[in-house]
Amino acid sequence: MLSPQVESLITVQMAHPFQNRLLRALSAADLALVLPHLESVRLQYRQALETAQEQIEFVYFPETALGSVVAGKEAGSSIDVGLFGRDGMSGTSLVQGDSRSAFDCITAIEGYAMRISADNLQDAMRQSASLKSLMAHYARALGIQTTYTAWANAEMKLEQRLARWILMVDDRIDDHRFRVTHEFIAIILGVRRAGVTVALKRLEEQRLIKIERREICVLDRDGLINLTMGSYGPAEVEYQRLIQNWSDGATMEEVQRPRAVEPV
Repeated sequence: MLSPQVESLITVQMAHPFQNRLLRALSAADLALVLPHLESVRLQYRQALETAQEQIEFVYFPETALGSVVAGKEAGSSIDVGLFGRDGMSGTSLVQGDSRSAFDCITAIEGYAMRISADNLQDAMRQSASLKSLMAHYARALGIQTTYTAWANAEMKLEQRLARWILMVDDRIDDHRFRVTHEFIAIILGVRRAGVTVALKRLEEQRLIKIERREICVLDRDGLINLTMGSYGPAEVEYQRLIQNWSDGATMEEVQRPRAVEPV
């Protein structure tokens, strides 16, 4: 039996649903466990969401913001190993039984997110097997994405990696354009800023993107996909299988059956 307060919160939320796909996938019972502890926060550009080897204090479910999971390198530089937005969440270590983050996590594109304390989310997962299972499925999907990112970082040219990153950002926004600096892209991809400038220029010359007022505008998704040489697509299919089908109300048996790829 839900309390009148929680029922009221759920009624309000149904009228103004979350943009985050994981929160939208929750049953009424699971939503009742987390909703009283969620708060909307504005995430600033390059804001630290998690710090490597430190306790996770909060878990963020982006609504319009994008987060980047970043691994440090010996020379003090860093490289992106995972990207998430309204498709996912930070704090996947908690789902796997670890209260510490293995990597840094920062805001890649500023915007809004729903935030819950790590303690409250862990408590909710202890009370609900279905909630924990959904979070675990997302952790699996992010792990698959990370594997393909590692492959792309090791085998692909900068232009191809940049095309893949642009596609992944485009999947998580609404209007096919986003503001980002060359410097930040260089940090995320672990390369020099001058190389990013050259690669962006090449993509623009091929009319795949357009650079306008410090914004990247996606013009030709198919052309960008072709440029990625298969590094974009497989992880997105797995997300559909593991998460999107769940969001659509599929049973666990149905989740094992792949569907056609759709934007996350």
